[in-house]
Amino acid sequence: MSSFSNFVVPLVSFILFVTFLYKWYYNLASKSRKRLSPSPPKLPVIGNLHQLGLFPHRSLQTLSKRYGPLMMLHLGRVPAVIVSSADAAREVLKTQDLIFSSRPKVSIPDKIVYGSKDIAFAPYGEHWRQVRRICVHHLLSNKRVQSFRYIREEETDILIENIRQSSSTSTSLTNLSDLLVSLTNNTICRLALGRKYSGGEAHESTKFELMLKEIMELAGTFNVGDFIPWLKWINIVNGLDARVEKLAKSFDEFLSSVVEDHRNRKQGKLDCDSSSIETDLVDLLLEIQSESKSKFTLDDETVKSVIFDMFAAGTDTTYTSLEWTVTEVLRHPEIMKKLQNELERK
Repeated sequence: MSSFSNFVVPLVSFILFVTFLYKWYYNLASKSRKRLSPSPPKLPVIGNLHQLGLFPHRSLQTLSKRYGPLMMLHLGRVPAVIVSSADAAREVLKTQDLIFSSRPKVSIPDKIVYGSKDIAFAPYGEHWRQVRRICVHHLLSNKRVQSFRYIREEETDILIENIRQSSSTSTSLTNLSDLLVSLTNNTICRLALGRKYSGGEAHESTKFELMLKEIMELAGTFNVGDFIPWLKWINIVNGLDARVEKLAKSFDEFLSSVVEDHRNRKQGKLDCDSSSIETDLVDLLLEIQSESKSKFTLDDETVKSVIFDMFAAGTDTTYTSLEWTVTEVLRHPEIMKKLQNELERK
């Protein structure tokens, strides 16, 4: 009897203790849930990932109609607040901007931009503030943007001429998407690097075009490791990690050669016609680097990361916006006619 009591008493005590912990945690979680945005039911492990579907923007719109302009989704182990109205977006991005100003770590760009030394993927902090200050004051000021206007005009003229030639000499349809991609890539190349790296037959041009294509593809690739960390081994099996490592190495070699060429040219180590050289963003960054007297060090990795941002933020978004603009104009002939009349008057 004594041995039975010695066994039962600790067992009952343990059960009561576990029950108390469960109820305490459940009550705490219930109170926390009351302060959270509405959320659709989630599944174990994957959360709400299954509800995004092939067209996430449409799925999110449908969910927002049911759960409101502010809702929470659990993307694997990552909680995400979805903002679906102008008023809520203004509150998040303007009124409460400091609270929401940081960025989560995303593994693919983190490997490509040297541990997030750029602007787009760097967490909010001193490094982000300093790099942003350099870009806003030196690279993207109104005066600087206007100084590159002639490049945008020249590349736009080339686009129009290419469309004219294609429509007059070819019986097939003109692939406007490819022409818009070429426009944005060539413009960004001249602005950032001082020359075009596409449209030629050289190995260098082909390699650069393949790198840009790979960047765009990886940017839209679902990386399971970012949402369910214990499944990141899948990226080894499906080859994603190898693709990212290869791209990071290739892009680093390319950007390193660009920076070195600009540095040598500035020091007069390269034989080139100075009258044909365009001052570009790399020149400006190297000038800031050499003249910097502050505690913040603009090292080569940060320079290359900023250049990467110019491509990542300036190519895909630009030609996608242009492509959809043309699409909407074609869908509304009355708007097209109005635009044509306005252009003819000018």
